[in-house]
Amino acid sequence: MNYKIYHLSHTDLDGYGCQMVVKNYFESVNYYNSNYGKEINERFNEILEDIEKEDKQNNLILITDLNLTVEQAKELEGKIRVHEREIKLILLDHHKSGQDCDEEFGWYYLDHTRSATQITYDFFSSFMGGNKALAKLVKVINAVDIWLEDDSDFELGKVCLGLISNAKEINRIMFPEENSFYMFALLEKIQPFFTSLNPHIVLDEQIHLLKKEFFKLDEQDDTLSNLVSKYNVALLSKNKQAMAIEYEGHKGILTYNIGNVSIIGNDFLKENSDFHFFMDVTSRKTISIRANGKVDVSKMAAKLGNGGGHPNASGGLLNSFKDGFIYNDIKKQINDIILSKELKNGK
Repeated sequence: MNYKIYHLSHTDLDGYGCQMVVKNYFESVNYYNSNYGKEINERFNEILEDIEKEDKQNNLILITDLNLTVEQAKELEGKIRVHEREIKLILLDHHKSGQDCDEEFGWYYLDHTRSATQITYDFFSSFMGGNKALAKLVKVINAVDIWLEDDSDFELGKVCLGLISNAKEINRIMFPEENSFYMFALLEKIQPFFTSLNPHIVLDEQIHLLKKEFFKLDEQDDTLSNLVSKYNVALLSKNKQAMAIEYEGHKGILTYNIGNVSIIGNDFLKENSDFHFFMDVTSRKTISIRANGKVDVSKMAAKLGNGGGHPNASGGLLNSFKDGFIYNDIKKQINDIILSKELKNGK
């Protein structure tokens, strides 16, 4: 299969399971994840941009565990048709709501009797061969995703479902590649437990330790919260220039839905003395701002979001902020809001 693959999948266990299957069979793959709705279109546009950057002759866009509306399907098909690169499109899904698309588009494959992971595995293993360990993971995911309560793997699947849905330590909007790597690592680490006696209980008890093992950047142990903060600070420090914003001459970093703002924000500012503040914006339009004595963020929060708080820890609400799916688009919005407030205040 001589194609460069761009794989878009859902953000749950079944979605990442599909990508684990593809990862087993192919090396040259770019991974993307999306929830339903408008984000699918945004990710598709991102894929088309990446295809132009790669300059490969044969490209395959694979979409799994995401059902499209007929309008979306027509839009995606139209963009591929006029694109200068050779692009094939395959969609493998199991949601009944995609029935109209399945009937209208030849590249849209739907089977509501199997999970998307099972469909993806059956599709590729049919001409590339099976894999015993992978087949077991697929079976576990299939049992819980289509809710086979009498299946022997159902309880184990429930634990795996919770593991992935709660694995929010790495923000997928800011760090999509690192987030995918984390999900794949977790799905690899859980498989040895599948042969244990009462594997669902054993795995459930080990999840905390599995996460700590991933986030240890050195041999020194710590709480999971501190390990996660250290990991995220390292990522932010590596990308700090691309994520930098400015407010009234003060340099800051902008994050999106990062969580644990007090811990991560303060740790980042301690390690990056050239930055004066740390701002996190959320999908609920709220902002949390932290500082380290170089700027009064209570005044910043008041001017930007009618908020307030303490000089080194404040928050507010950005009524004009519109949630997004691409970090650079979010950053542009925040820069525009800051500029408009500065102009309004005569700065």
